[in-house]
Amino acid sequence: MDDPPEEAAGAQKALAEHPFDETEKRRQYVAANRDRIREMNRLWRSEHLDRSRELNRDSMRRAAARRHREAEVRALGRERAKRWRVEHPERRREYQQRWVAENREKVREYYNRYYEAHRDEVNARAAARRDANPERTKQVTRQWADRNKERRAELQRNRRSDPEIYQSELEANAAARRLKRSLSRAGLPPKRIHVATAAERRANERDADAYFNDPSRPEHLRQFTVFAESLTEHMLKNGARMREFAEAYVSSRANIGLPPVSADNIVYARAVEIVAERMRRVDLLTGRDVASAVRSTKAAVETEEQWLQFENLVKMVVNDVGRNRQRYHSDADFENRARVNRGLARVPIESLIVQFALQDALQCVPRDMLTANDAREAARIAKLFIAASSLRPEALVDGTIARRSIG
Repeated sequence: MDDPPEEAAGAQKALAEHPFDETEKRRQYVAANRDRIREMNRLWRSEHLDRSRELNRDSMRRAAARRHREAEVRALGRERAKRWRVEHPERRREYQQRWVAENREKVREYYNRYYEAHRDEVNARAAARRDANPERTKQVTRQWADRNKERRAELQRNRRSDPEIYQSELEANAAARRLKRSLSRAGLPPKRIHVATAAERRANERDADAYFNDPSRPEHLRQFTVFAESLTEHMLKNGARMREFAEAYVSSRANIGLPPVSADNIVYARAVEIVAERMRRVDLLTGRDVASAVRSTKAAVETEEQWLQFENLVKMVVNDVGRNRQRYHSDADFENRARVNRGLARVPIESLIVQFALQDALQCVPRDMLTANDAREAARIAKLFIAASSLRPEALVDGTIARRSIG
């Protein structure tokens, strides 16, 4: 039997006002029957395996196509945004500045979170920027100090609040003032110190790491040491003969009108060539290594030549005193009588004898590498030789004098 029109109209109005929520009903059913639904799905898949696989493949295709479409949409969006940023740089910059100004706290939070996760990388990049432009870094530091005088004072007060730090700074300042006064009283210039900046210290550390962490460094050091020692030995043994040849070569070039060259350069160039040919390995040596070895060899040769001149001077003085003691004794006695007549004090005879012998020896032996202090030291050593050995007039000094610092 059909419903009356009035009742049908009332039922339709009630459904319109209170629609039945099929989605909510399905959700409640699934939540209450999860195990049963899982078991029914397992049974259906076991009975319809081919159909289940086909449905799974279709689902994967739809999901892959959906991901592909979404990736294309995102790529197109990125391209549009990139083109817009290139075409409107001023508007992009204004937007970024406005966003940063409106989100200061959020930017600070982002930066702090990134800094905590990448502290070492951030510090390394900042140090690299400062090292790349030290003048700009100094300017920025001065500007910050001018703008934040109170902040600087507060930081200094906080640092000096530690008694140990404060006491150490007071002691360092007092020591610097004492040194300055001492130098001033002695008539010496003030102490000049080159304060290494942080950039210079980091550069030195990088160079040291590169030097000491180089795996080829031990062999490199061995080659350099052997090369420098061999070059020094060769020059001490053959330097005079090689120098004669070099001077003759320079003279022959001048005679035929060629440009002048340094005999010293010719000598060491040939010596380096000879030593390098004799060594088993020189593949790790650089031009800087060769130049350093040449400098050390020149210093060693110069020291040896200076010592030989000093030793020859001492031997000449001692031997001259041994041969001419009577004449020097007469001259010394005459010198003392003359000093007494002038009202001066007498000088010990031995000192005058050594002084006269030294004056004669300086005119006979090479002394271009000796100083006045070296001459005084030679006289002192000769006097000790004469007093200790009680030389006879015919005695000579043929032994080696113990080496000591001269110059």
